[in-house]
Amino acid sequence: MQIRKCREADVAPAGAFYDSVVLWLDNHINYPKWMYKIYPSEISVREMTAAGDQYLCVDGEKIIGAFALNADPQGNYQKGDWSRRLPDGAYMVLHALAIAPEFQGHGLGEEVVRFCTEKAKTDGYKALRLDIVPGNLPAKKLYEKNGFRYVGDVDLERGLAHIPTFSLYELDW
Repeated sequence: MQIRKCREADVAPAGAFYDSVVLWLDNHINYPKWMYKIYPSEISVREMTAAGDQYLCVDGEKIIGAFALNADPQGNYQKGDWSRRLPDGAYMVLHALAIAPEFQGHGLGEEVVRFCTEKAKTDGYKALRLDIVPGNLPAKKLYEKNGFRYVGDVDLERGLAHIPTFSLYELDW
């Protein structure tokens, strides 16, 4: 397995990957409350790829995971009860981590967290932060197992009626 940046040629396949994960979630338990063809989708992949923030986990040419990593919280993170007050831009944020259902439970999520942590440290950021939908038990378990600290549920002012609050997590160094 390799983690690499998404390229323009990967946008459509990465969008299809997210679509397949969302359909799988819809037929099981959609913990993140993602919406088919809305988010995450080819549109968000295209935007994140253009910004240089979309990453893929690949096995050969097969996409088995995807996520975005940048310094944009995409909401009001200043409302969080963080252990340290850091201005936006001083920390990295992990977004939309998805693992192919057949690869879940095999440590790929942990590899992504290690990759993101090392990249954030190497690039000079002071923390790695993220938000999840309250009740997203698989994500909660992954992040807490990997040293993230829960800092509370807040309205990030994203304007999403179906997700009024998000659970915030931080990993400081």
